[in-house]
Amino acid sequence: MLIKRSPNGINLPFSSEITPRAVFEARRSFIKQAALGSISSAALLEMLSRDAYAQGNNPKLAAKLNPAYSVQDKQTAYKDATTYNNFYEFGTDKSDPAHNAGTLRTRPWTVSIEGEVKKPMTLDLDALLKLAPLEERVYRLRCVEGWSMVIPWIGYSFSEIIKKVEPTGNAKYVEFISLADKKQMPGVGSRVLQWPYVEGLRIDEANHPLALLTLGMYGETLPNQNGAPVRMVLPWKYGFKSAKSIVRIRFVKDQPRTAWNLTAPSEYGFYSNVNPDVDHPRWSQASERRIGEDGFFARKRKTLMFNGYNEVAPLYAGMDLKKFF
Repeated sequence: MLIKRSPNGINLPFSSEITPRAVFEARRSFIKQAALGSISSAALLEMLSRDAYAQGNNPKLAAKLNPAYSVQDKQTAYKDATTYNNFYEFGTDKSDPAHNAGTLRTRPWTVSIEGEVKKPMTLDLDALLKLAPLEERVYRLRCVEGWSMVIPWIGYSFSEIIKKVEPTGNAKYVEFISLADKKQMPGVGSRVLQWPYVEGLRIDEANHPLALLTLGMYGETLPNQNGAPVRMVLPWKYGFKSAKSIVRIRFVKDQPRTAWNLTAPSEYGFYSNVNPDVDHPRWSQASERRIGEDGFFARKRKTLMFNGYNEVAPLYAGMDLKKFF
C-alpha cells in the first residue's frame, strides 16, 4: 500500500490515521470548545493542572519469574508503561487513562464465568489471586497503531480458569466483557465504541499457555490505567485484543461480536494477530516504534510475525491470514 509522507518527510502515520476518525474529531471538538469558551475556565484549569494518577504505590504481588515465557528484550520503563495507554473508558488520548482512572474502584470486584460450562462460578479478586500460582512473564506488547513495549506481567495461564469451569462440547469461543460504568469511567459516555467493551478468542487460543490472565505488572497489582484489577494479555495479538477490567467471561458457541470489529470491521479483524505482511488499511504494519527506547524520529524496528511468538503458529495452520486478519 502507498503510505503518505508527513510534511517533514518521515514515513509516519498522521494522527488522524492512527486513531479512528470519530476519536480524532472528538479531540478537535474539545479544543474548539475550549477556545470558544464553552468549557468553563475552572473546569479547563482543573483538567490541565491535575496530577497523573499515582503510580508505584500499588500492593506488591509475590510471583516467580517464568523464564520459559520471558523475552530478553530491554523492559519498558514503568513510567512509560503506565502513562502511555489506550483505555478508552477513561479517554482517547494516551495520557487520559493515567489522569482519569483514579475513579475506578477495584474492590470489591467479581468476575462471573458462565455460558457453555459445567461449573459456572463467580470469583472475587482474592479467589482469582489464589486460583493458581502467580508467575511473572516478560512479554512484548505490540499495538495495532505501530508502537510496542516490553512489560513484566504477573498472572497465570487462562487455561487454569478453563480447567476449573469445565467447558462443554458446545463451547467454541470465549468472550471477555469489561466493566462499563459511566460513574467510574468518563469515556463510556462517548460514541467512540459500543459499550461494554467486548473481546473474544477461539477456545483453543484461550487455552494456549501464552494467554495470560493478568493481575499485576512490575511486581505490583495492576494500576487502574493498565486494566485493573484483572485483564487478559495475549502477546501474539495486537494490544486491543487483551480485554481490561474484566467482569464477565462467557463460553459461547458463536464467534463473539467484538468492540473494534463492530466499529470498523475492515480495519480490526476478529483474530488481529500481529502480522507484518498484512497492513492496516491506513498504515504499514511492517515496522514498529518501541516506546521509551527508540526516539520518535529514529529508525523503527522490524515487526515479527506473531510478535515473535511463533509457538502459536499451529493454531492457524491452513488458515489464510490475510482473509482471517
